[in-house]
Amino acid sequence: MASLTMPRPSQSTSASCSSPIPSRCSFGDQNPTFSFSFRDSRSRVHVCNAAAVRCDMAEALNFPNGKPNIPVLNERTLPKFLETARMEKTVNRTTNNRIKLFSGTANPALSQEIACYMGVELGKINIKRFADGEIYVQLQESVRGCDVYLVQPTCPPANENLMELLIMIDACRRASAKNITAVIPYFGYARADRKTQGRESIAAKLVANLITEAGADRVLACDLHSGQSMGYFDIPVDHVYCQPVILDYLASKTVSSNDLVVVSPDVGGVARARAFAKKLSDAPLAIVDKRRHGHNVAEVMNLIGDVKGKVAVMVDDMIDTAGW
Repeated sequence: MASLTMPRPSQSTSASCSSPIPSRCSFGDQNPTFSFSFRDSRSRVHVCNAAAVRCDMAEALNFPNGKPNIPVLNERTLPKFLETARMEKTVNRTTNNRIKLFSGTANPALSQEIACYMGVELGKINIKRFADGEIYVQLQESVRGCDVYLVQPTCPPANENLMELLIMIDACRRASAKNITAVIPYFGYARADRKTQGRESIAAKLVANLITEAGADRVLACDLHSGQSMGYFDIPVDHVYCQPVILDYLASKTVSSNDLVVVSPDVGGVARARAFAKKLSDAPLAIVDKRRHGHNVAEVMNLIGDVKGKVAVMVDDMIDTAGW
């Protein structure tokens, strides 16, 4: 490595240029001379003094055109007249990561519990509705460079809560949030994950696209209707299972595992119910065979398994009407 020094250029020179580029170097003499050419070809400064500012010179490379290597200026040896306010105010994002947690209007009580568990305060946000039903969202604090978590399940009214979530995501993105995670404990429209009849919409894919295009970087959902819904997103999805919470609740009750029976409400949920029963010391399994005559209309045709005199634990991914 070689070192060079150069004094601050005169006012007449620095006024017309800002980016010095070395054009010639000589290392053979006791007092090396460096010639720096500026963007203005009419100005040229010769430096012979060795008592000003130091910068590092990388080892010369064998370029085919014979030109010498360019000095490398790093933060520790940057000349004062080249320093800018932006460099002085550089933020170390690795040490200034901040978490912001905001709640929608769908379930503020859940959001508050999450905030208490995490030891943070809920962010201030203004959400209101106009007379015609339009939703207005404004963040009441800065989220620039922050990791933002938006807690908003799409429970009834599903359409309003979904639209509110999309507007919240958009507001955070336009406020320069670093990362936006949509926390959706209940993910609506997940049932429409495939076409069962002709000319149907796959609404689960549509909702996934809306959340992605709004600006979310990640989604956290609980017990999705089907695992394939995760593949509808073009962003990472954290699929959280609530099974441990229910198991802890059952363990706190004075119910013997011999008195329990796990019931699947339909044939499609057998795998989920079987995995749950395995966690309960291989509790017996029962299956409800039902027929659907329309949306939210089902008729029980048969019960496979024995539930008489036992505590039935019915496991499903969601409760819509609960048979009413």
